[in-house]
Amino acid sequence: MQKKEIERLKKKLKLNKSQRRILVGLLLGDACLETQNRGRTYRLKIEYSLKHRDYCEYIYEIFKEWTLTPPRLKEVVSREHRSVNICFSTVSHGAFRFYAKQFYKGNRKRVPPLIEKLLTPQGLAFWFMDDGSFKSGESKGLIFNTQGYTEQDVNILVRVLNEKFGLKAWKRKQKEGFQIYISGESYESFLELISPYLHPSMIYKLPKARRTYLPKR
Repeated sequence: MQKKEIERLKKKLKLNKSQRRILVGLLLGDACLETQNRGRTYRLKIEYSLKHRDYCEYIYEIFKEWTLTPPRLKEVVSREHRSVNICFSTVSHGAFRFYAKQFYKGNRKRVPPLIEKLLTPQGLAFWFMDDGSFKSGESKGLIFNTQGYTEQDVNILVRVLNEKFGLKAWKRKQKEGFQIYISGESYESFLELISPYLHPSMIYKLPKARRTYLPKR
């Protein structure tokens, strides 16, 4: 695509309400924003292991008009171990600048000061699909792997889960940092919040005995 065509495409782009809500959840999780012009514009970068290909392609369809190429495979070498990821990026655009200012302080990701306002049930579902898991096969307890955030940031997220969404949540100290635990007492309430937005490929993250067959649509 020619540069002029790309610029014409960018002028037409605007994040819709659903994309904005999903973006918040993705950025709480594994997604990142990158800039190549000192913060004037940013691009959204999505990358998962190949086993999550269906989920990656699902997110791609949500942001398809913001991209120039479909998801591609990428070889990753870590500690002499080779694996394959699947990834895609959007075009660079000023629409992502607000979210970059919220989610980043310098080069480090943080929990946004406005997270209580920004996080919705739809965003919560995508955050869970990125960073969530069940505690054990026998328990209804759920976990968010938030070890990459500071303790202060984790405290903010716990407060939002408790006060905004009415869930019984608290932080748990781990070797790498802090994760968030949601009590089994809140499982049904949590599932009611996120089930309309769960992708079928991610139902395995729910406790085995508690999984629904398909999310509501």
